[in-house]
Amino acid sequence: MSNELATILSNAAALVQHGLDEDTAAVAGGLGTKRISIAGGTFRMMVNGKEQASIEDRFMNIVFVKMAHDPSRTFYAESYKEGQKVSPACWSNDSKTPSPDVKNPVSDTCQGCANAIKGSGQGGIGTACRLSWRTAVVLPQQLDGPVYQLVLPATSSFGEEDNGRWPFRPYVQMLASHNVSAGAVVTKMQFDTKAKVPRVLFSPAGAVSADDMDVIRRQGKTPAAEGAVKLTVYQVDEGEPEPEPVKRESTKRSEAGAATDGSASDLVKKWAKKSA
Repeated sequence: MSNELATILSNAAALVQHGLDEDTAAVAGGLGTKRISIAGGTFRMMVNGKEQASIEDRFMNIVFVKMAHDPSRTFYAESYKEGQKVSPACWSNDSKTPSPDVKNPVSDTCQGCANAIKGSGQGGIGTACRLSWRTAVVLPQQLDGPVYQLVLPATSSFGEEDNGRWPFRPYVQMLASHNVSAGAVVTKMQFDTKAKVPRVLFSPAGAVSADDMDVIRRQGKTPAAEGAVKLTVYQVDEGEPEPEPVKRESTKRSEAGAATDGSASDLVKKWAKKSA
């Protein structure tokens, strides 16, 4: 921190209480992008793409503060390569039509695209154009703490009820049918142990107190929440060469403590407080 800024803050400490506005956060970029990953069938807490903590529990409790109104889609003409940034050939913010930023759309509509047909994926599994649903969540033990991005693949977004557990959209529909908003409940997110690929299902675990609903609404309006539900893609400018493959730094996997309150491990709580 510069001496000038330190002096300003010492005389106007309230400046930091308002946090970053959307423009400042967007231009600064990557100052603390936090997300929950389900890769490898483990809940991982990530900051700017690097793993900070993981838990061995097969479930964790969350509270949704914001969610995209529609799923999004991304299609890569080239297969994924470890550590290499590749621009998608086509993408959609609403899974209905390609984004206006796509220079050469594969199809005029997602519904009529061959890459969105089941079985078009690698090895005839899934679809070549991947569908996902972007959400923003907080931990129930720290409602006013960090906002995490949670991106759910199609397998976790759609499907049938399974013994009182639902994929994301059916879960929200179930809540809505009872006139309950998703942000008004503590949601239990747990891995489907029968699935061959990482898949999570959801169920209600408790109620958010009426006194905390203002916090949930405020969290849903933060730049972190707004950014979490927006699809942003890496694009190469015309004339800019594709970047060379970069060897990804290895990250040491953190050991997880045992859960004490049924919502997440002690390690996640400590990490969340440290990152707040």
